[in-house]
Amino acid sequence: MKRRTLKPLRVPRQPELHHNVYVVLLDPVVAKFRKVRAENPRRDPAKPCVYVGMTGLTPKDRFANHKAGIKDASLVKQFGIRLLPELYEHLNPMPYDAAVQMEQDLADDLRQAGYTVTGGH
Repeated sequence: MKRRTLKPLRVPRQPELHHNVYVVLLDPVVAKFRKVRAENPRRDPAKPCVYVGMTGLTPKDRFANHKAGIKDASLVKQFGIRLLPELYEHLNPMPYDAAVQMEQDLADDLRQAGYTVTGGH
């Protein structure tokens, strides 16, 4: 006779929704760098320079790590001003695989809209 009172040892897991994409406003001086200009040939000088990233942390914590030099992107450490939640907040949170793809898609979309974009690998 089989006992049915025990719980299953492992509960089927759903993909964890704790990854986030984020966008950082950068100082406009970043647009003067040759590499940045080459990555953004159709940039609109009236629109800001931004960095697009992905993290398993909250965007606020990740930005603080950039500024503190912890796994930082040098442009964000030197020229990062603040987060732009209006560009990413509606997308978060998501599973890891979705965040990897969303980082690239968000960077491409912002670049198409005329932003000067770095990151978004």
